[in-house]
Amino acid sequence: MPRIIAGSARGIPLMAPDGLDTRPTADSRKEAIFSSIQFDIPGSRFLDLFAGSGAAGLEALSRGAQKAVFVEAAHKAALCIRQNMEKTKLSQGARLLEETAEQAIFRLAEEGEVFDIIFMDPPYHKGYEEQTVRAVIEKGLLAEGGKLVVESAADTDFNVPESLKVMKEKIYRTTKFTLLTRSQGECE
Repeated sequence: MPRIIAGSARGIPLMAPDGLDTRPTADSRKEAIFSSIQFDIPGSRFLDLFAGSGAAGLEALSRGAQKAVFVEAAHKAALCIRQNMEKTKLSQGARLLEETAEQAIFRLAEEGEVFDIIFMDPPYHKGYEEQTVRAVIEKGLLAEGGKLVVESAADTDFNVPESLKVMKEKIYRTTKFTLLTRSQGECE
């Protein structure tokens, strides 16, 4: 069962929807990723794409993010996110969009939203990584100097837009985390 690792809601267990469509990130892996971005989190605007249980966005809020937007198309998973927001008392500053990542990216761009940190954990082996990263950049959702964390299957490779730089890549048996940053002063 996933849990909040640090911050105001530390130790609170989170609900996760049943089934293989949602794979909660192991606490040890989540801790490794969040330690890479820990100094960027306080006061940040955080976007959790393919949010699943909402663990990444709730972790960010617990660690002091100003706001987090959760994007999850699966109704059962969205219900878990709502329950986890209440359970952790982290609903202030949280917004849930129950729609596809593509729909949410267009909506958020139209609203003029920009995020300091974007975390995405799409279903494995579906090819969403590259198209979603490209859409995020083309729609201007990642702030200059912002961080983009992509969780994917270990054997997944994708082309990174020129305006992004790979800061770190870590493989854990079946999972790969790619930490990208947007160069300051550049656009796609």
